[in-house]
Amino acid sequence: MNKVPLLTEAEAAAFLKFKPQTLRKDRSNKTKLLGLPFVKIGRSVRYRQEDLDRYIAQRTQGTGE
Repeated sequence: MNKVPLLTEAEAAAFLKFKPQTLRKDRSNKTKLLGLPFVKIGRSVRYRQEDLDRYIAQRTQGTGE
């Protein structure tokens, strides 16, 4: 089985330099402004590190390519 690091909401928010309530708002908002995928395990919410990395990569500008 492939082990994928799962981060808590607080860890994901800190990694992205967002407030946790920004992620909470995005999950409940029908417009999904951030569009970050998340994993629900019971009542817990987790974010995959690879999804956060992809989110950053897709928004990176000025790379000269």
